[in-house]
Amino acid sequence: MGEVVALVDYGAGNLHSVHNALKRVGANVTVTDDPNVVRAADRIVLPGVGSFRACAKGLKAVPHMIEAMTERVHVGSAPFLGICVGMQLLATRGLEHGTTRGLGWIPGEVRLIEPADPAIKVPHMGWNDVGLLPHARDHQVFEGGEAYFLHSYHFVAERAADVAALTDHGEGLVAAIARDNMVGVQFHPEKSQAYGLATLSRFLEWYP
Repeated sequence: MGEVVALVDYGAGNLHSVHNALKRVGANVTVTDDPNVVRAADRIVLPGVGSFRACAKGLKAVPHMIEAMTERVHVGSAPFLGICVGMQLLATRGLEHGTTRGLGWIPGEVRLIEPADPAIKVPHMGWNDVGLLPHARDHQVFEGGEAYFLHSYHFVAERAADVAALTDHGEGLVAAIARDNMVGVQFHPEKSQAYGLATLSRFLEWYP
């Protein structure tokens, strides 16, 4: 059966599409809200759609899930992938509908996209380039390309070294983050056709 990928179910993710995309690239996926399954998993994927506040509230409402994720990722060194708001939840805080604490795994905050040019529309929606930063060009999960985005808030990292890729929407917005055994993408790999599937496939083959 191979490695088990735990796809965390906390009522705030595009689970069906992400599950199908992971299956397409050969993952042995378990959709779960059971912290014991997460503790035993080889890899963890945290999806997320909607507001930062709603997703944070949903994740915190699953008994012992944050503790299980923290134990498996930070003590057990399991590779972790956050998708869209699942990536944003890694931040220290989100500023959507007030200030909400995130997981704090990658210091930073999630702020509203506020382009200087009023012609730039929010949300950032549709296909856009993913440009790797020089320090991330050898990262095993990421390659440059074009992906599908849909978001009104963006991750502002405290450390430039944690940002792996940018996309341009009136300004450089974080498209991907990476630290140690954690990666996250602002785009939706499950909606990004061949590029998204290739990203998921590389995550499955990544041994940080």
